Amino acid sequence: MLGSVPRSPASERSPTLGLFLGMVITLAAVVAYSAYITRQIGGLRRLQSELIDRNRKDSLQLLRIQNDLNLLAVAMRDMVENDEPYPLTAWSAQFQRIRTDLDDAMRLEAGLAPITRTLEQSASLTSSLNQFWSASDRVFALAAQGKQKEAREEIRLSLQARHAALSTTVARLLVQNSENEQQAAQRVVEIYNHVQRQVYLFLAATIVAIVLAGFSMIRWNRRLFAHISELSERRSELAQKLIATQESTLRYISRELHDEFGQILTAIGSMLGRAGAHAPEGSSLRTDINEVRQIAQDTLDRIRSLSQALHPVMLDEAGLEATLNWYIPIVERQTGIAISYEKQGESFAIDTNAGVQIYRALQEALNNVARHSGAQHAWVRIRYLPQTFELEVEDHGKGFSGRPPKNGIGLVAMRERAELMGGHISFSVPAASGTLLRLIVPREKVESRGTDSNR
Repeated sequence: MLGSVPRSPASERSPTLGLFLGMVITLAAVVAYSAYITRQIGGLRRLQSELIDRNRKDSLQLLRIQNDLNLLAVAMRDMVENDEPYPLTAWSAQFQRIRTDLDDAMRLEAGLAPITRTLEQSASLTSSLNQFWSASDRVFALAAQGKQKEAREEIRLSLQARHAALSTTVARLLVQNSENEQQAAQRVVEIYNHVQRQVYLFLAATIVAIVLAGFSMIRWNRRLFAHISELSERRSELAQKLIATQESTLRYISRELHDEFGQILTAIGSMLGRAGAHAPEGSSLRTDINEVRQIAQDTLDRIRSLSQALHPVMLDEAGLEATLNWYIPIVERQTGIAISYEKQGESFAIDTNAGVQIYRALQEALNNVARHSGAQHAWVRIRYLPQTFELEVEDHGKGFSGRPPKNGIGLVAMRERAELMGGHISFSVPAASGTLLRLIVPREKVESRGTDSNR
């Protein structure tokens, strides 16, 4: 029976659609709520401008009318009491001035009358005022005819009564405006309370949406990070296997070159030596045999050199320090770069596998110095510290333009080798410019538990 194949994160449904729908719903809710708030604010603005402000302006005109009526009441009292030695016609100019102001106030008030006022109320105010002026005209007509007593009687019986009715109407309208303002204020409070409740509801819904989206993102991020961690572990395992395979292959080729081809070329050289011994002295045959023998010896030397470059046998036999003591002078001769080699601290045995990784990192770093830096001097330092082993390669050449590249095969390989040892590698710019490579590895990861081969 076949086992079930676990679903990979890539085969699971992408969260993009759900997040997109959530974003669309959130935006729609924000737009709808914004429209609602705008409408409510617009209603408040209309309520304030069309009712409250207009009502207050109308009340101001009514108070103006009431003030004029009070002036008329004072004038009529003086006219009736006859305390002043003036005829009644002397008040005609004052009445005319008040009448002009009242007419202007009535005209403005009619344009500001609230929408709650009925036509009957407006008509009653206008009618009462007209009746008052009609009675006033009769009083001054009698006074002009010299009928002072009849004029004062007309004031007592008719004019003051119409004035009282007019004052009552104005007072009633002021009370009505005050009630309208109270009702409008109550409506404003209700609207504010309603908007406040809606704000709380929207805020709660938004918080819930944010929390749900946050939990969803956390869930998907955890899955993604778990998948990335799994891929990283697989990549690390694959890199370890590739590097191990590479080193095994290089070790095999190195041994084959050193053992098989070396032995063959050694045998050829020996046979050519014996053959040359039997050739006549000074003959061309002997000269040719010696030339071939020298070619074989040169080839043998190059094969041995190539074998050491592929995998120094000295790493397995003598350890890292001895290998570096042998390798660095060779690099100096091959590249013409002066290399200062320093060792610090009390040395400890380096595990063979770790020694291979450190050797390869140094090899790649010195190759980069020779190929790219243009420097004529380099510094190699190894430090044996209580907790770590450190390797530094410094040059004062061109250095990296900006940050070191991350896609170079050599740099990627160095990082992988550092990670395989549980360490890390960094690149920086020294004070004199150029490049400083620093490899730091925990001591417990590189120290050999067997015989100390570096001492």
